[in-house]
Amino acid sequence: MGRSGSLISEGVPVVAVCLAALLLSNAMIYLYLDSLYQTDERLVSSHVGHVPQHFKITNMKNITPWLQCSQIDAEVRKLKLIGQGTVKKVYLAEWRGQKVALSKLSSLDYLEDFLHGLSMLQLLQGPRVVQLVGFCLEDHTQVTEHHPHGPLLNLEGILEQRQHQQHNTWQARLRLAIDYVLILHYLHNSPAGRRVMCDSSSLEKTLSQFLLTSDFHLVVNDLDALPEVDTPKGLGVKCGHRELTGDFVAPEQLWPFRNAGTPFSDDLMPEYDERTDIWKIPDVTWFLMGRVPGGDVVHFHLFQIHQECKREDPRLRPSALDVSKVYQSVYSSMVQDSAGFRDML
Repeated sequence: MGRSGSLISEGVPVVAVCLAALLLSNAMIYLYLDSLYQTDERLVSSHVGHVPQHFKITNMKNITPWLQCSQIDAEVRKLKLIGQGTVKKVYLAEWRGQKVALSKLSSLDYLEDFLHGLSMLQLLQGPRVVQLVGFCLEDHTQVTEHHPHGPLLNLEGILEQRQHQQHNTWQARLRLAIDYVLILHYLHNSPAGRRVMCDSSSLEKTLSQFLLTSDFHLVVNDLDALPEVDTPKGLGVKCGHRELTGDFVAPEQLWPFRNAGTPFSDDLMPEYDERTDIWKIPDVTWFLMGRVPGGDVVHFHLFQIHQECKREDPRLRPSALDVSKVYQSVYSSMVQDSAGFRDML
């Protein structure tokens, strides 16, 4: 009796210690996940989109009003061409020792697109949109924050570099996918109305709309083609005036009378809404996940929601918010599973 009592008394502290260690590890996991889920708050605190017509980039101590024509002309020094699209040419430039991106209208033929993109940039300033530094309507120029990693299309090349290989994990890649879906959610519920990403007729075109930040998050950068859906008024959108083809675009974006041999007509082409963006989520996420250990497990967990994104009837597809909740839940459960496996080792 004395010996068994001794064993019990010695065993109780051991059990208590194990239980305390388990509770502590769980608390650490939840704190870690909570810090990841507070992306919006963290970004807002470091982004001054909530201060109208001001900016604060990199090592600046104070917020500054958007640069005007005279300041851009006198203080922004163009260094080299770093990108060119249909609407704009983009140059690496310098302002008071800070690297910025200087964009200039490529052709007056695209002035309407340029002005639309600039107006969207002004209206949508926030943690998920590239920071506007200034603009000059007279010279058809705009200045934005420079992100050295460039467009998301560069992701694989960036991750192959030795100094960035620590980010080549399923965790970092899934966080990028979460960023992407949350940007869609923001655009679909923005201060400027329900907006659709029309510059997304291919995977490459879609990826070029986003910039990869130095801390490996995403911001949307190109807002030149962002038409508005007005559901109460029954107004949808059409992405351009030409026929779209291929598997990447949503079925409702394809000419419905093609099999009947009827030539494409923009006037007869039905309108659609923001759920075209949802159709494209699985393809973008597949690219973002790449080929890393654990990536196959992520794809397995996302299979069901991706099936829903690919429903032919757009009314049956989930919202971007619904998708983001599933993504975050998968991230949470996989992080916890990884932590639990390490504890067992």
